Amino acid sequence: MDRFFQRIGSDFLYFLENTGRMGIFLLTCLVSVVTPPYRIKPVVKQIYFIGYRSVFVIIFTGLFTGMVLGLQGYYTLSKFGSEALLGSAVAVSLLRELGPVLTALMVIGRAGSAMCAEIGIMRNSEQIDALECMAIDTYKFVMAPKYIATILSLPFLTFIFNIIGILGGYIVGVTLLGLNSGSYFQGMYRSVVWADIQMGLIKSIVFGIMIVWISTSKGFHLQMERSGGFGAEGVSRTTTNAVVMASVTVLVWDYLISAIML
Repeated sequence: MDRFFQRIGSDFLYFLENTGRMGIFLLTCLVSVVTPPYRIKPVVKQIYFIGYRSVFVIIFTGLFTGMVLGLQGYYTLSKFGSEALLGSAVAVSLLRELGPVLTALMVIGRAGSAMCAEIGIMRNSEQIDALECMAIDTYKFVMAPKYIATILSLPFLTFIFNIIGILGGYIVGVTLLGLNSGSYFQGMYRSVVWADIQMGLIKSIVFGIMIVWISTSKGFHLQMERSGGFGAEGVSRTTTNAVVMASVTVLVWDYLISAIML
């Protein structure tokens, strides 16, 4: 029984320590983002890696997500004679929920894991310690470009996902199932309002902050993580932990933002 309560106390203290450590890390990174001097070239490089190189997987995922929504939505609405509402159902579903969430999950798997592993290897090989010994601000030099690039890239990737998803719904609903093209777009025009677009935009920005925060923090504090440690095995465990934590955090914040804004 004593060991049980000791384990609970130890886990609680570790949770508090980890939360405080990550909170201080986030504040320090955000301060470094807005503090001059501003370095454009590293930001462009990170936008290329996080944003541009994620475009293909976003297009592919968005297309088939829209096609599935079009297929399922058509057969569901046809039971009530409301096939004309397919365009609005596809558009609202993508703009409010599926677009920001699936885009964030794809970026976590493709770029978030890479950021965590990169910084974890830098920590493991003492490159971060070397930068600090040379009086180089690690947060400004390493973290700030990743933060700026991720926060800027997520809304644009979400926008691409939404457009391609709506196109996928059109392909299935209009081209394959014979729905009138005017009905598809007219229903979308009547139902989609600025609040839908605003919710998706806010979610994409918040998700971008969550992704880069968790990915970089886990890698930076590699040797302080219970799942971390020295060597390649520690990096792999920490990266896996970061991907899982970021994915769950995105889903939790998706619900919280929806509950606040609806």
